[in-house]
Amino acid sequence: MPRPEQVGPDARRAALLDALSRALEGRLAVVSGRALEDVDRILEDRVRFVAAVHGLVRRGGNGVDRLPPHPDLDHARDVLRDLARGDRGLLFEDKDLSVALHYRNVPSAADAVIEAAERLARGSELVLQLGDMVAELRTPGQDKGKAVTAFLREAPFDGATPVFVGDDLTDEDGFAAAARLGGYGVLVGPSHRPTQATYRLNDFNAVLDWLSASIGRAAA
Repeated sequence: MPRPEQVGPDARRAALLDALSRALEGRLAVVSGRALEDVDRILEDRVRFVAAVHGLVRRGGNGVDRLPPHPDLDHARDVLRDLARGDRGLLFEDKDLSVALHYRNVPSAADAVIEAAERLARGSELVLQLGDMVAELRTPGQDKGKAVTAFLREAPFDGATPVFVGDDLTDEDGFAAAARLGGYGVLVGPSHRPTQATYRLNDFNAVLDWLSASIGRAAA
């Protein structure tokens, strides 16, 4: 979608998540760069286990673990917000534990946005996370791979084989963790970049089709 907040509930996805959760006996988790509240809004509270903001917030079997925001975020927040105010095509996003600047609507601004984010990262302890048409500066200490590892240490995931599906650069940590833990990653989208995923699907519709077929085979 043109703006992150325009992503919302989807009937087919909702039915698929319910079926997946039943088929996997609850071993279903969402690992996302979005805030926890945003994930719950989009998925209509269907998924109990969620790692949000690249793992900085994780809702597991024992409740929600949340790292405190790094003090350096205050300066980064001011700089990126000012950049967004100077170009109406840029979209500033504040997730409390991270701040991001999206340039999907103005691809020509990519170099300037990335340069500003790199400068902020060099002058702070924040982690620079480049994604799909976005530069994000986040509190250090966690990533999607660490979130996967944490889930696999607790019920109902302990002893399971992890399968991690993702489409962004930030998902590479998840692919690597899944492989280390005896599973595999599935990259969604073009295969033009190096990846630690084992398999690939063309787009999100292909993901839904694959998951639906998998549920059907499991039930047969």
